[in-house]
Amino acid sequence: MFGLGMGEMLVILVIVLIIFGAGRLPELGEGLGKGIRNFRKATSEPDSIDVTPPSPGTSQQAGPADSKPDASGGRSTPAS
Repeated sequence: MFGLGMGEMLVILVIVLIIFGAGRLPELGEGLGKGIRNFRKATSEPDSIDVTPPSPGTSQQAGPADSKPDASGGRSTPAS
Protein backbone atom coordinates (compact mmCIF):
# COMPACT_ATOMS: atom_id res chain seq x y z
CA MET A 1 0.00 0.00 0.00
CA PHE A 2 2.60 2.59 1.05
CA GLY A 3 5.61 0.47 0.21
CA LEU A 4 5.97 -0.63 3.83
CA GLY A 5 7.09 -4.17 4.39
CA MET A 6 6.78 -6.33 7.47
CA GLY A 7 10.10 -5.08 8.87
CA GLU A 8 9.13 -1.42 8.62
CA MET A 9 5.74 -2.08 10.21
CA LEU A 10 7.43 -3.90 13.09
CA VAL A 11 9.83 -1.00 13.69
CA ILE A 12 6.92 1.46 13.71
CA LEU A 13 5.02 -0.74 16.18
CA VAL A 14 8.02 -0.92 18.51
CA ILE A 15 8.47 2.87 18.38
CA VAL A 16 4.78 3.40 19.16
CA LEU A 17 5.02 0.95 22.07
CA ILE A 18 8.04 2.80 23.48
CA ILE A 19 6.42 6.25 23.13
CA PHE A 20 2.89 5.49 24.35
CA GLY A 21 3.23 2.27 26.32
CA ALA A 22 1.19 -0.90 26.07
CA GLY A 23 -1.60 0.41 28.33
CA ARG A 24 -2.55 3.28 26.04
CA LEU A 25 -2.55 1.36 22.76
CA PRO A 26 -6.23 0.30 23.03
CA GLU A 27 -7.23 3.92 23.67
CA LEU A 28 -5.23 5.09 20.66
CA GLY A 29 -6.75 2.40 18.45
CA GLU A 30 -10.26 3.24 19.60
CA GLY A 31 -9.74 6.94 18.95
CA LEU A 32 -8.27 6.27 15.52
CA GLY A 33 -11.16 3.96 14.64
CA LYS A 34 -13.77 6.51 15.74
CA GLY A 35 -12.03 9.23 13.77
CA ILE A 36 -11.95 7.15 10.59
CA ARG A 37 -15.59 6.10 11.07
CA ASN A 38 -16.73 9.72 11.57
CA PHE A 39 -14.73 10.85 8.54
CA ARG A 40 -16.29 8.18 6.32
CA LYS A 41 -19.75 9.03 7.63
CA ALA A 42 -19.25 12.75 7.00
CA THR A 43 -17.98 12.23 3.47
CA SER A 44 -20.71 9.81 2.45
CA GLU A 45 -23.75 11.65 3.86
CA PRO A 46 -25.39 14.35 1.76
CA ASP A 47 -25.39 17.87 3.16
CA SER A 48 -28.32 18.42 5.50
CA ILE A 49 -28.55 22.14 4.68
CA ASP A 50 -30.29 23.01 1.44
CA VAL A 51 -28.54 26.04 -0.01
CA THR A 52 -30.45 26.22 -3.27
CA PRO A 53 -32.15 29.60 -3.70
CA PRO A 54 -35.97 29.57 -3.87
CA SER A 55 -37.54 30.09 -7.25
CA PRO A 56 -38.67 33.69 -7.93
CA GLY A 57 -42.38 32.79 -8.11
CA THR A 58 -42.55 31.25 -4.62
CA SER A 59 -41.36 33.64 -1.96
CA GLN A 60 -42.13 32.71 1.62
CA GLN A 61 -42.07 35.76 3.84
CA ALA A 62 -43.33 35.79 7.41
CA GLY A 63 -45.73 38.67 7.81
CA PRO A 64 -47.30 40.16 10.93
CA ALA A 65 -50.24 37.75 10.64
CA ASP A 66 -47.88 34.81 11.26
CA SER A 67 -46.60 36.08 14.60
CA LYS A 68 -49.39 36.47 17.13
CA PRO A 69 -48.59 37.26 20.78
CA ASP A 70 -50.37 35.17 23.36
CA ALA A 71 -52.85 36.49 25.95
CA SER A 72 -50.09 37.44 28.40
CA GLY A 73 -48.84 40.27 26.21
CA GLY A 74 -46.19 38.31 24.37
CA ARG A 75 -44.48 36.92 27.44
CA SER A 76 -44.27 33.21 27.87
CA THR A 77 -44.34 31.72 31.33
CA PRO A 78 -43.50 28.14 32.25
CA ALA A 79 -46.47 25.86 32.79
CA SER A 80 -47.11 25.13 36.44
